[in-house]
Parts: sequence; C-alpha cells; structure tokens
Amino acid sequence: MIKDIVVNLALGAETDPACRYAISLAEAYNAHITGVAFAYEPPWPPSIMEGAVIDVYRTAKDDQQKKAKEAVARFERSTKQSQLSAQPLVIEASLLAATDAFAALGRTSDLVVVGQAEPDGSAAAQDMVEAALFASGRPTLIVPYIQKSGFSVDDVLCCWDGSRAAARAIGDSLPLLKKAKSVKVLTVVTGKFDEKDVSGADVATHLARHGINTEVVRIPAADIDVANAILSHAADTDASMIVMGGFGHSRLREFVLGGATRGLLQSMTIPTLMSH
Repeated sequence: MIKDIVVNLALGAETDPACRYAISLAEAYNAHITGVAFAYEPPWPPSIMEGAVIDVYRTAKDDQQKKAKEAVARFERSTKQSQLSAQPLVIEASLLAATDAFAALGRTSDLVVVGQAEPDGSAAAQDMVEAALFASGRPTLIVPYIQKSGFSVDDVLCCWDGSRAAARAIGDSLPLLKKAKSVKVLTVVTGKFDEKDVSGADVATHLARHGINTEVVRIPAADIDVANAILSHAADTDASMIVMGGFGHSRLREFVLGGATRGLLQSMTIPTLMSH
C-alpha cells in the first residue's frame, strides 16, 4: 500500500500541478504526505563578495526563502482542506545539496512525486526529477506541467521490454494497478514485427495472480522512436497513467538519460511512474 508520499513543491508558480496531484493521490490512499520546498542558495560564495554584489546575493537568497514559504503555505492550505496527515518542510540548500536531501527524503517514503521540468524553466526541476528517479531508490511519479486533473488510474499503460527497470516499475506500481479499471501491458517492437510473438504475456500472467486483469498490446515502431510510440498509443487509448522503467547512468554527477526515458520526460502528457 501507499502510505507515505513526498512531493517537491514548485517555487514561484501560481499553480502547482504536482502538489495538487500528490494530494489527490494521498486522499485516495489515506496516506501521509510531506511537501518540501527548497530555498536554493545563490551559487556565489559570500566570502568573495563585497559591497553591491553581496546585496544582490542577499536579495536573491531572500527571494528564494519567500517563494519557498509561499509554496509551503499553499501546500498547508490544501492539505488542511483534505484533512490529511501532512508535514511541510522548507530546506535552505545549494542545488547540489538539495537534490541529495530530496533523494534522502524519498528513501523513507513509498512514493516520490515531482513535477515535469518545463522547457524554459530552471535546471532545478529537471535535477530534482533525476535525483528522485536515480538516487532515491523509490518509485517516482512525474506529473506533467500541463496536468489539470487529479489522481486517476482509470486506464494504466504498463510499458514492458523484459528489462530489470521495467520489472521494477511494474512491481512498484502494484498498489496503483490494483485500483485501476483497465491495465494494458504495452510492448513496442522496433525490429521486425511478428504477430505470433507473445512478449508481455508472462508479465500479464504475473499480474493476473495479483487479481489484476490485463490486456497485452504490441505495436510496431519502425518509423518513430519508442517514446513517441508510447505517447501516441497513450493518447489514442485515453490512458490516465504510464508505468515504465527509467534508464540512465551517472557520469560525474551528471545523469545521462536513456533515449526513451529522456523522450518521455520531455514530452509527457499524462502522469508517468518510473522506477530505476
């Protein structure tokens, strides 16, 4: 069961789709929710500043603190209305320390919720997604910045390629799949399409043993990349959530994302649960 959720709160935004979605998810599972807002410290060390420069530093730091407090206040108002068990947190840290702190919070939660990075947004949002996915050790649910509706698992699309990450994602998503009205196991075929291939049938059998009825779907993707094939099928079937493995590795603290993972994170239109 999902009983402990942590969500990264957006700063300086009029609305926070990830926060709103996480709260509605917590309501569905009667779960505790922690909302954390990071007041990012400016990247310039104050020890080398003087005069007007240090005034700029202080102004930037005060602005971050103000935005973090506003985000937490919005979170508190929403959770009080829902009568949820909730914990607001404001943490002052550099961006690097903040990603480490967020990953650490995630390790003692059942689910980490983050907002998708906007194309013209700050690097912090993407760094938080990658920290949650690759460093928390917990399933990460990424909410699109265009998300309007709350939590729904009416139609869940589970992406399956037989990999360790895909197996981990499906295992982590069981509490969600058990609430779903419809579950599809999707295999994207990038090579020669063989209609007799039964890829996905084994994981469908596994889910059936958990009382989850599934439909196995295989689609060819000879002319488009895997991410676009998944998103196109999700749109065609009006899916409410995608479940998939997240691929990537660290290269001196900089995450190098797999092609499908990068494509989904950039172009997602529905909430996506990823596990690594």
